[in-house]
Amino acid sequence: MSPYRDPRAPGGRSNRPSRKQRASTGAKGGDAHVSGGVRLQKVLAEAGLGSRRACEQLILDGRVEVDGSVVTELGTRIDPDTQSVYVDTLRISTSPQKIYLALNKPAGVVSTMKDPEGRKSLADYVGNRAERIFHVGRLDTDTEGLILLTNDGELSNRLAHPRYEIPKTYLAQVKGQLAKDASARLKAGIELDDGIVKVDEFRLVDSTPGRSVVELTLHSGRNRVVRRLLAAIGNPVERLVRTKFGPISLAEQRQGKIRPLRSDEVGELFEAVDL
Repeated sequence: MSPYRDPRAPGGRSNRPSRKQRASTGAKGGDAHVSGGVRLQKVLAEAGLGSRRACEQLILDGRVEVDGSVVTELGTRIDPDTQSVYVDTLRISTSPQKIYLALNKPAGVVSTMKDPEGRKSLADYVGNRAERIFHVGRLDTDTEGLILLTNDGELSNRLAHPRYEIPKTYLAQVKGQLAKDASARLKAGIELDDGIVKVDEFRLVDSTPGRSVVELTLHSGRNRVVRRLLAAIGNPVERLVRTKFGPISLAEQRQGKIRPLRSDEVGELFEAVDL
């Protein structure tokens, strides 16, 4: 079964026209065909969408687009290096050379590919790869959790650019009890030494004498911004974990483990930055 969501299903978030609307233009993929190209079902299978037969069914069901045209012909060949392919309105990566990884970074690991001081770095988790890997969403050494790694430079740059306002979610264990107005203050904005920062969402998860656990979401990428925000309201951070980066969630991924992103997750990242 394809991991892609059907845009007709509850929770579909795409603003792109429906498959039915696009199909009504009469485009059935004829313009997408490239003589001497790669069969579309092979491109889909190599992108991790299932077996060749399952990918053929995606095409027959009208769930695949190439350069904006719905393709329903199994004999269609495309150039995966120059053409854009979408399944259920989400773009897929058609380059087998592209790498998309999610790491649950432990505390004490430096968010660089090499550390001159000899500390453990991201390079210790990606293995001996010939490709140049970029980290997306740097975490300070003491912070744990989700960090993305890729050799897709365009995606990496867009995910880090303030223009796209990619939200990040954190779980923080802090000292003390929260003030009653903590959430309101954080959502209204806190004046830090480099300007005002607001959180998008904030909630108290747990509270015990002398300690609280909170979850907050914000799109600011400033250095140590979560630690500085919580210290500013009187609750210094004792432990900090990033649990989400845009549409990608840490979920049950164990600390220190790295995994390739699924095809639908890569597609959601593309969608988040208009690729």
